[in-house]
Amino acid sequence: MDEAEYHKLAAVEDRMWYFRSLHGHFHRLLRRRLGAGPCDLLDAGCGTGGMIRRLESREPAWRITGIDRSPLACQLARGRCRAFIVEGSVTALPMGAASFDAILSADVLYELDEPATALREFHRCVRPSGWVAINVPAYRWLWSYHDVAVHTKHRFVRAEVARLLTGAGFAVELNTHWNALTLPLIAARRRLFARRSDTSDVKRSPAPVEAVLRGVMGLEHAWLRLGGRWAWGSSILAVGRKPG
Repeated sequence: MDEAEYHKLAAVEDRMWYFRSLHGHFHRLLRRRLGAGPCDLLDAGCGTGGMIRRLESREPAWRITGIDRSPLACQLARGRCRAFIVEGSVTALPMGAASFDAILSADVLYELDEPATALREFHRCVRPSGWVAINVPAYRWLWSYHDVAVHTKHRFVRAEVARLLTGAGFAVELNTHWNALTLPLIAARRRLFARRSDTSDVKRSPAPVEAVLRGVMGLEHAWLRLGGRWAWGSSILAVGRKPG
């Protein structure tokens, strides 16, 4: 991403409805699998540290490491969280084999020419019976000004995500869309009402709109907690397990 996008991200990701929901998904999925005790976790493509900051506040026993290829993102993350932050690439992780109980990667794989390389690195660095959790944007037809601003190289479908996980050696435990109830609004904003001056959608809405969107995300979370799945949505959330 451009430097301006990193500054925007650091300014809003603690409060914006999308990131609150994204971070909540990862916390729920990882807590269910890792428990509350000590464990080693890698945020692969940690950006400005928002995910780590949220997890640190909820799971003080987790030992979290972050890695990002952007020097600016690493600088911002170090100022916002306690975790050890490494500058490096998710396609060539500077960590030893079987170093982590779980690896998460939120909205990172879409920036890569070869996301399969990153998944193979995740498999190498996660311990036997360990977990990988990823989030990626869905649907090529939803390509817009937002993708240009954040340097998207690919938007995915669930079958692709499953192939990436299994191709790297993971068993697929979860593969679902989310941002389902908001999809009509997102599609309208990006496809029907886009303007030449638009940059990314990384920005907060007016307080009443944020409140409504958080409520909608609460309904989506409740459905997933009950074991439901979403067959549509602007994002795809997946979990894989390394055989042990």
